Amino acid sequence: MKKRARTSVDKAVVDVWQREVGELSTRNFAHRLAASEDLVLRLEIYKKLKKHRGCVNTVSFNADGNILVSGSDDKRVILWDWETGNAKLTFQSGHVNNVFQAKIMPYSDDRSLVTCAADGQVRHAQILERGVETKLLAKHQGRAHKVVIEPGSPYIFYTCGEDGLVQHIDLRTAASTELFTCRPVDDSRAYMPFIHLNAIAIDPRNPNLFAVAGSDEYTRLYDIRKYKWDGSNDIGQPTDYFCPPHLIGNDQVGITGLTFSDQSELLVSYSDEFIYLFTRDMGLGPNPIPSSPLSACNEASDIGLDHSATDANEKAIPQVYEGHRNCETVKGVNFFGPKADYVVSGSDCGHIFIWRKKGGELIRVMEADKDVVNCIESHPHTTVLASSGIESDIKIWTPKAIDKPTLPAKIEQFKPKPRGWLYRLTTPRDLMFHLFSLQRREASPERNALSLSAASRELLGHILAFNANSDASSDGGNASGPEDLFS
Repeated sequence: MKKRARTSVDKAVVDVWQREVGELSTRNFAHRLAASEDLVLRLEIYKKLKKHRGCVNTVSFNADGNILVSGSDDKRVILWDWETGNAKLTFQSGHVNNVFQAKIMPYSDDRSLVTCAADGQVRHAQILERGVETKLLAKHQGRAHKVVIEPGSPYIFYTCGEDGLVQHIDLRTAASTELFTCRPVDDSRAYMPFIHLNAIAIDPRNPNLFAVAGSDEYTRLYDIRKYKWDGSNDIGQPTDYFCPPHLIGNDQVGITGLTFSDQSELLVSYSDEFIYLFTRDMGLGPNPIPSSPLSACNEASDIGLDHSATDANEKAIPQVYEGHRNCETVKGVNFFGPKADYVVSGSDCGHIFIWRKKGGELIRVMEADKDVVNCIESHPHTTVLASSGIESDIKIWTPKAIDKPTLPAKIEQFKPKPRGWLYRLTTPRDLMFHLFSLQRREASPERNALSLSAASRELLGHILAFNANSDASSDGGNASGPEDLFS
């Protein structure tokens, strides 16, 4: 006879009994509880934090999890007591444009914060008895999307921006070191002199390794140990590349978000595509230009990466998570659960999507914003999520719902109609790169004079329409006015 599958309630009762008789440690019991799908299905809005006056582009918890820090298009940074919904501290960031990232440095008594913004500035804020002091640490040419803190360090962090530059900053000296500018992998994209970087992440298991990604299909992995402080270094050459085989050579996609799990898994969110989970043995090696996706696997095996001859093809295919839409803004992606048991992402339809990490099954869709959800941050210790997007508030999610919702039968109903590539271009640099790309394709020998004329008219139309479509930043906020476009 087949045994009846044990329900989640049955399992919870057994777990409690095992804990009480000493067969299950308190730590393992807490992990099992926090990773319970029953709790994920009961997530519901607990608080709405309302004080910003613009899109909220960043939310993150401190190490203890009792403070949430946020940054917005209103150029302010707010520290929240998220449990009560009260703002503990509000201050002007010192930026002159939308704040894209704000993080509290660990082991600083929550008094040291770093920020970056659409003005390209990277700033340090210190909370003193007499108020908050901010100072400029570094500058990018173009928007600076992300900062990432070296795990466990109260002083060291990295930053990346749309100029392709990656910088290493030490707060003890307040000095920034320009490590390298990220370049395309070959000469086939001469119209793109550097990669616009949207995301950067550090491997928590090996803080010497960090990954960056942006306006092409590759995630690049670097090793800071290759940097020689006398300037003679080759850190500009990645130690590994990651890309789903079917996206290699696709110049229509880019990457908006990435993060590492505690098991060194790499989660990558693509624009106009899906989310992929890579393990370290899925890398393409330091030379990602194969003649075919299959040869990429073979080449990685030849250079000594952890590919086996029998299952190289299987390992080369990352786990995929789909159902959401990531076209209009720069969205992050994250793990959820004590052992990264789930994958979470926002969507252009204003919903939060939650998948099981193992297997990629979509288990939850939650309405979180009238327009777009960009940021989802997991609490460091418990089953709590913070989300933000185009709206000016922040939602705190806790498993307090009495009834468990069912998954919508038709996910497609949530997908908004694409508003086209022009909606996503918000700076003159974005516009010019796209126009050069169009012109390069239209100028191919297969095109005749009539199509060239039509292409020229199309380019002129794009230029004239640009100002009317540049009223939102890439992270969902307001861009500069027309007078600032070409300054």
